[in-house]
Amino acid sequence: MTEKPKIIVIVGPTASGKTSLSIELALRFNGEIVSADSRQVYRGLDIGTGKVSKEEMRGIPHHLLDVVDPHQTYTVTDFVRDGRTAITDITSRHKIPIIVGGTFFYIDALTGKIISPEVPPNTFFRAQLEQLTTSELFDSLSTKDPRRAETIDPNNKRRLIRALEITSAFGSVPEIQQEEIYDALIIGIDISKEQLKHNIKVRLQDRIKAGMIDEVRHLHGNGLSYERLHELGIEYKYVT
Repeated sequence: MTEKPKIIVIVGPTASGKTSLSIELALRFNGEIVSADSRQVYRGLDIGTGKVSKEEMRGIPHHLLDVVDPHQTYTVTDFVRDGRTAITDITSRHKIPIIVGGTFFYIDALTGKIISPEVPPNTFFRAQLEQLTTSELFDSLSTKDPRRAETIDPNNKRRLIRALEITSAFGSVPEIQQEEIYDALIIGIDISKEQLKHNIKVRLQDRIKAGMIDEVRHLHGNGLSYERLHELGIEYKYVT
């Protein structure tokens, strides 16, 4: 029986300290970090997503940061392909892959806990859904597939449309349980609601001071629509 590659997975809510913990573990155990953040894959979304800086990395290699233009859509299928490639590369050099992120759907797909089907884009169906607000799309998904609605970003219009597109083809978003392909040590960060609220407030204030408004202006000036910025997270929606 082939031994499964060993990985460390760090999960927890936003602003809970996953990044700093991952770097400490990487320094201690000869590791490299694979980001499982669905927004930090995009180039130029640095301040708003809290992307780790070169100084904060402390020399630890980070994978799957800045890999795609924000005009494009990076799917869970893309992440699984790139994430597994990164893990294979890291383990081939006898280092420990440390997967870090708050996107549980990405992590479950990466480790093989679930698989999602390939459904071809339905242009006509998407055009119809584009006429709806994000709130209407989320309400529709909650009715048709409440299980998927629990794990999706309710403010991400593109993901909501994609989930409804899959739902229309299969009746729900299929997640087929299968044997996980890694020997994973899961570390979950627990933090009180009060502390989490405080951390998020401080972080948002720090990001605004660091130039998040200028970052949004730059992104919009380079052709990124305000609608797309709204899809990329509440921080960008807040600024615009």
